[in-house]
Amino acid sequence: MAMAIPRPRSNRWLFWLVGTLALLGLCALLIEDWAQLWKISSAPDNVPIVGMIPLVIFFTWLGIKQSRDNDRLIGELEQDPALAKTHHRKTHPWRPGWARELHVWPYLVRIEFLAAIIVTVILFAWSILLDAPLEEPANPNLTMNPSKAPWYFLGLQEMLVYFDPWIAGVVMPGLLVVGLMVFPYVDSNPLGNGYYSWRQRRFAVSMFLWGFFMWIILIIIGTFIRGPGWIWFWPGQTWDHNAVVFDRNRDLHEIVAGWGMPFLNLSPWKEIFGLLVVGAIFVAGGLFFHWLMMRRRLVWDDLKSFRGLRDWATRPGEFEQKLLDRTSILQYLTFQFFAISVLWLFPVKLLLRLLFTIKYIWVTPWFNV
Repeated sequence: MAMAIPRPRSNRWLFWLVGTLALLGLCALLIEDWAQLWKISSAPDNVPIVGMIPLVIFFTWLGIKQSRDNDRLIGELEQDPALAKTHHRKTHPWRPGWARELHVWPYLVRIEFLAAIIVTVILFAWSILLDAPLEEPANPNLTMNPSKAPWYFLGLQEMLVYFDPWIAGVVMPGLLVVGLMVFPYVDSNPLGNGYYSWRQRRFAVSMFLWGFFMWIILIIIGTFIRGPGWIWFWPGQTWDHNAVVFDRNRDLHEIVAGWGMPFLNLSPWKEIFGLLVVGAIFVAGGLFFHWLMMRRRLVWDDLKSFRGLRDWATRPGEFEQKLLDRTSILQYLTFQFFAISVLWLFPVKLLLRLLFTIKYIWVTPWFNV
């Protein structure tokens, strides 16, 4: 009887632990006002966000761990065709004494019942220990500063800083919802359905994490960073209600006009200039996503030399090329439109606003981008 050779234990967890502790220590040194940070974190409105952050980190780690286990199993089955015909496709192999089949009752129902009981107890304790965030009726003579939406709408409120209200409140959320509905129909990858896999669905998982964490970051910014007057305060910095920011938010055409092209301040040149810049951003985004789509998995050997890194950056992967060949032009263009509009345009706009205080890229009499 063949015995399974145990895999050597990796000390990678120690590296991550030391790195995490060092990062937390650095953050602790940079915090100026612990009372201000505790006041924000302990507010009843913000408790869900404080609890959401470790949950997001844990379940992201759990999904990546299951993906690695499945990828390792896929590699073993590819190397042993005989085992692939008899293996039950589970990362944990069957052992003598284990049931080969588990019924929904009582195994699954028992777990769901315990989960429901635990969640109910948490909600009871939450409702008893924390007051509901209800205040007096709205008073136009006494407004809150900062006035913030519920935590699940803070991402939308933060988007108002970077776009026109109708774009931030209607167009972008609409594109996000429609894109989530469309993406399964433009996906030409038949693998990775029903199980986690980074190796087989690297690009799809990356795009999902990109959009998901982008929304989480917006909520965190709106909760812990935006203070009185919706001014940017770093976490742990005292919220000064008398603070005044002298940043001048200018449109892109105004900045370029100051470089010796004053005609850009006049119509229709500023509209044409903005259209060209937005078009260039869309083209750059399309090329970037196409480049990501064609990249094979980056391994350690690629990083050992400049030639290996160059080959990874310039040569498409065989698996990725097959997926692109299976994708129709309609599927490809649909994905590119939603990916550029949501995943690319918004980070570009956010960085331009925060780093260069650029308010709008494209200014027209009807809308601003």
